[in-house]
Amino acid sequence: MWRARTPRTSRRRAMVAVAAVAGAAALVATGATSPSATSAPPPSTPSVGIVCTPGVGGDATHPIFDLTTKTGYISLPDGNTAFMWGYSAGFDDFQHPGPVLCVNEGDTVTVILHNTLAEPVSVAFPGQNDVLADGEPAGPEVDGQGHVTSLTDTAAASGGTITYTFEADHPGTFLYESGTNPEKQVRMGLFGALIVRPAMGADHAYNRADSQFTASEEFLVLLSEIDPFQHQRVEQGKTFNINNYHPRYWLINGRGFPDSIADNGASWLPSQPYGALAQIHEFDNSTHPLPGMARYLNVGTEDYPFHPHGNNGLVIGRDGNPLEGAAAEDLSFEKFAINIGPGQTWDVLFRWYDAEDYDPVGNPVPVTVPSLANSVIGTFYSGSPYLGSKETLPVGTPTLNQCGEFYIISHNHALFQITSWGANMTGPITYMRIDPPEPNNCG
Repeated sequence: MWRARTPRTSRRRAMVAVAAVAGAAALVATGATSPSATSAPPPSTPSVGIVCTPGVGGDATHPIFDLTTKTGYISLPDGNTAFMWGYSAGFDDFQHPGPVLCVNEGDTVTVILHNTLAEPVSVAFPGQNDVLADGEPAGPEVDGQGHVTSLTDTAAASGGTITYTFEADHPGTFLYESGTNPEKQVRMGLFGALIVRPAMGADHAYNRADSQFTASEEFLVLLSEIDPFQHQRVEQGKTFNINNYHPRYWLINGRGFPDSIADNGASWLPSQPYGALAQIHEFDNSTHPLPGMARYLNVGTEDYPFHPHGNNGLVIGRDGNPLEGAAAEDLSFEKFAINIGPGQTWDVLFRWYDAEDYDPVGNPVPVTVPSLANSVIGTFYSGSPYLGSKETLPVGTPTLNQCGEFYIISHNHALFQITSWGANMTGPITYMRIDPPEPNNCG
């Protein structure tokens, strides 16, 4: 049960004191980080899919994470940049969004928040039970007049530190975000994703056999928004009337299209480390029998009806709860558009297979394919309508197709949200890339 209290000085817990001292030497004063300044991604970072940030201390069942508030800039698809706040991994440079924290069911999780901003900041963990702040039950803070100033305990401005601890007692996909002045701090970028993996294994979404997925085909779809006028006022140290809030940018994993399909850790996006391309293989009962997994999170203020073309998704969980009834009855359902409400998370299994089994010899496409001279050739087209086939394109035609793979677009279906201050076909758009069955020459 939450209880109200007045702000208090943070007390460090002995269990994390050593980790805190080890990291404190790296803490730097607040300052906006330019888009060109960042730490290089670790060499083991996968080019696509979820990138988990490892803990910096503890042990296998007691992970410890340091998060530091930083300021910086991100690149937007129309050529603008936006001033942002963010949680950095440990004491690294600014990044947006915050690091993806992956833990296991049953872990005792410690998150140490270091605040460099000029106002109190916190981390709230929606969906987690019995969160402690410096060893005491976390709860709202109030001022001398009894007004709530934060939904949870804060780290003091300009150098304060607070330690949160909780047991990850149930699996699922969760947000973590500032609980202090969220209409400002969350909008400015103080948020990230928390993934709790079930006891049944990291290739399961929940403790259900039917929630298993291909471990290498797990993807993050973190949807957010920006009102540039709010961000400009914050950068200038001025107040902003939240009644005038109106997003002009919408992002997926902190990027807009076409940057969204670049690799994780792309060098030209140093403060935006997470790509959104989904790269999978064709579903096959014998060679590739498991589906992929998409974790959808909405940290914005509006519904986001995400719309993956070419396949239905099987919704198996929402807000960290498996869709099941009495006696573990399966209540999952198929959905074409994934309509995520503000603050919600959805766990969705998906697969792609060649339903018609087209083959250029035995079962050709039953329509006349227009000649290349009469076609507008897309950047990702192989020259062939068949998976795994490449044909010669006209001289001078550029292509990014490597091995005859297919590309299917996925995007927000509220069309005004796939813009960047009016620039169409930007924002939360990505692709699903289907590679030919293995072995293949995709490299």
